[in-house]
Amino acid sequence: MSSKTKITVAYGDGIGPEIMNATLAILDAAGAQLEYDVIEIGEKVYLKGISSGMEPKAIDSLRANKVFLKSPITTPQGGGFKSLNVTTRKSFGLYANVRPCKAYAPFIKTHFPKTDLVIIRENEEDLYAGIEHRQTQEVYQCLKVISQPGSEKIIRYAFEYAKKYGRKKVTCMTKDNIMKLADGLFHKTFEEIAKEYPGIETDHKIIDIGTALIADRPEIFDVIVTLNLYGDIISDVAAQVTGSVGLGGSANVGAEVAMFEAIHGSAPDIAGKDMANPSGLLNGAIMMLVHIGQPEIAEKISNAWMKTLEDGIHTGDIYQEGLSTKKVGTQEFAQAVIARLGQVPSQMTPASFGKESTAPMDVALRPKPKAKKELIGVDMFLDWDQDNRDPNVLGSLLNKLDTGGLKLSLITNRGVKVFPDGMKETFCTDHWRCRFKVGEGEKLSHAQVIDLLQKAEKLGLDFIKTEHLYTFDGVKGFSLGQGE
Repeated sequence: MSSKTKITVAYGDGIGPEIMNATLAILDAAGAQLEYDVIEIGEKVYLKGISSGMEPKAIDSLRANKVFLKSPITTPQGGGFKSLNVTTRKSFGLYANVRPCKAYAPFIKTHFPKTDLVIIRENEEDLYAGIEHRQTQEVYQCLKVISQPGSEKIIRYAFEYAKKYGRKKVTCMTKDNIMKLADGLFHKTFEEIAKEYPGIETDHKIIDIGTALIADRPEIFDVIVTLNLYGDIISDVAAQVTGSVGLGGSANVGAEVAMFEAIHGSAPDIAGKDMANPSGLLNGAIMMLVHIGQPEIAEKISNAWMKTLEDGIHTGDIYQEGLSTKKVGTQEFAQAVIARLGQVPSQMTPASFGKESTAPMDVALRPKPKAKKELIGVDMFLDWDQDNRDPNVLGSLLNKLDTGGLKLSLITNRGVKVFPDGMKETFCTDHWRCRFKVGEGEKLSHAQVIDLLQKAEKLGLDFIKTEHLYTFDGVKGFSLGQGE
């Protein structure tokens, strides 16, 4: 290798410095061609009053180097501090979170010794958009944001990953039996893109049964692609059933910048005790080496690490009487891996990262025709806590509005229709969605919506937000109320 790759390194908090020292010692001993640009992130930065946990000069380092090896951090308790991981992922467009979950049986205890799956999680959208509001005394809202480009990018990445690494099957997981528009978009996009990869088997699971199957039969999965929150949950489930969350590495990949880390937290309770397992961060670093074009070094380290596990040299989190031969601390484990560089495991399948592992992947967005968008109605949300919260009283009041063609269609409470013809047993909060629509074939103007709000205000109604009801090429762009 002719030149070194400069990467940004953060030692983090808690056990972070210990596992980073161990990891970098292994990388250096293996001959990784790296130069380190060390930055400070996490708790110390938060306590300086920087709510993002990252100073501007750290951002400059990432922008310049484009590769980030990061230890876990501690976010201080209390409000006002944003997740540094989420901020980094979104600010730098790290749309793909890649978490391999593999069993290392019998050397790491697991009930599922044949498991070898990869979870590819959308990393920027969903509930992690972090858009929340308190709208009434009783009701809080968190917006789930799913975009067509965001869905397409991560799904293409999953198929390209499967193609690149010789994976046979991609499974999509959503909850589109309930969230028919948001999760439905993700599932529909998956079905469309799957047609471009006829050599790869595909299927779809509803996320609840999909999670249950990961916990019960993880060996049936190969590559899983899913939305942000679901992916966060199932990747921890998969890591745990394969042996230990402490072994899992993670890649966060964008068009320009990539971040590599362990999937676990900063574990402050064992910080400074030389007890932590550095394997998660080391496996993240192995993924980093492949990403930057040093697959031979990645292979060398991975094989030495597996040979260390085979020889029973284990940290306390994976130590087993009768199987392990020696319980070691963080740094001694690293030295054991270094001593085995150049060796390969005899029982586990040796790692092999060929030239294809560094080939670029085609995740470019395909052009989409612009849909014809028409406004046909509006949902007006009210904070209303009068007359024993009787929806019939509210409905009668709203029907008195002279709305110039807009007609009250229904009122829902927490998504359930309560007017007209609601059920008296339905429990109602102080948060009401009042749906107004124009007649068939008619269009609605923004001026009419403003007029509706002005007239509602004159009636003393406290409107807290509106959502416009659109059709796109004649197809409804909104869900029906439960019972509508």
